[in-house]
Formats: sequence, structure tokens, C-alpha cells
Amino acid sequence: MGKTGVLGALEELVLLALLQQGEDAYGVSIRRELEERTGSDVTMGAVYATLERIGDKGLIRPRAVGIGGETKESRRGRPRRYYDILQQGVDALDQTRRVRDTMWEGIELADLEPGEAG
Repeated sequence: MGKTGVLGALEELVLLALLQQGEDAYGVSIRRELEERTGSDVTMGAVYATLERIGDKGLIRPRAVGIGGETKESRRGRPRRYYDILQQGVDALDQTRRVRDTMWEGIELADLEPGEAG
């Protein structure tokens, strides 16, 4: 499966939200993107824990400056931490999508009866 394996659901969603945000991806914007696109309430704690986990896996890199090199501060006066996806993160997303597509092959949910599996 490769070094990182298949991403967990929240890891995948956080990486995708990060990609949607581009250079402006930081914790709050990632959470907002997740909530808008999934319709689910995601806690900041879950977002930051996931960012730390995927950072530890070498999939993203944090940075404390904004676009063009200027520092942007949060409301608490600390530099805002932005995130960039690394090639290993792109590879992990690709691998996860391929595995999910393989798992979905031959499944038609509309054909299943309630309570029926496989």
C-alpha cells in the first residue's frame, strides 16, 4: 500500500479541504471548507489533531506566513499557521481514491434491499 497507506476519512477530507483553500489554508478555513462541503459540524480540535497527524506522516508542511511572505496574525496575536500539501500527501490522496474506487466496483446501493448486505 505504500508508506502512508490508505488515509482515514477525516485525513482525506482535511487534505481535500486544504487543496480547496490553496495558499490560504489554515485551521479555521479548513474547518469552514469541511462544514460547507460536507454539511457536518467538525470541531477545531478534530481539525488540528488531524493536521498534526498528517504532518507527522510527512503529508503536509506548516508555515507561519501568508501569501507573499507577510505575516498574518490570528485574533490571539500569534502568527497564523498555514499548511502546504507535499508530494507525499498528493500521492496518499491518489492511492486512497484508487482503493475507494476499487472497493466501490460492482456495488449498486439502489439495488440493495433494506437490511441486505453483499
